[in-house]
Amino acid sequence: MGLLNLLLKNPLGFFIIAIPLLYAVIFHELAHGWVAYRMGDPTAKHLGRLSLNPLKHLDPLGTMMLFLFGFGWAKPVPVNFNLLRDKRLGMILVSAAGIVTNMLLAFCALFLYRLLALPSSGIPAQLLYYFARINIILAAFNLIPLPPLDGSKILMGFASPGVRNYLFRFERYGFFIIIGLLYLGVLTPVIRYFERTIMLVIRLLLP
Repeated sequence: MGLLNLLLKNPLGFFIIAIPLLYAVIFHELAHGWVAYRMGDPTAKHLGRLSLNPLKHLDPLGTMMLFLFGFGWAKPVPVNFNLLRDKRLGMILVSAAGIVTNMLLAFCALFLYRLLALPSSGIPAQLLYYFARINIILAAFNLIPLPPLDGSKILMGFASPGVRNYLFRFERYGFFIIIGLLYLGVLTPVIRYFERTIMLVIRLLLP
């Protein structure tokens, strides 16, 4: 179900889901840019992408797809890997930054949910729940090692030059392949596996 349909049927539910979704994506992209900047690439900073302003990160087509079909994307933060002080390590850390950030945000949301003992039917509890859930889904999805997802960049950092070059060439078709695999449900068990793994780690860390 697209967000537009949800907005028309349940405006309050729309905001309870849309706000956590928006900032889960923003923090994900911001993390990429910040780690890249710390490792020597100022591209994101020069383009004003190290910001929590949603307008800096929204992609018009990705936003429209999200509203209409429930699947969308933000503008990827540009990273020039050639400017990183250690290209191989930089590729791993920059790519992992968004995933790790989403996992940390999910942990914080669930920690607050448990600490505050909020009524489950209240809006604050629902916001925390959906913020945690969306961050877990986003982290799990990006762990898939298919270009252009972050998991593929992490794999490139560990792979041989031949494998890296193959994945780079594959990247131009990756988006369409991922859409097709999602439509066919092929990626669903992979995403569910990563979700369960992330949730297991979070449960081990929660007091």
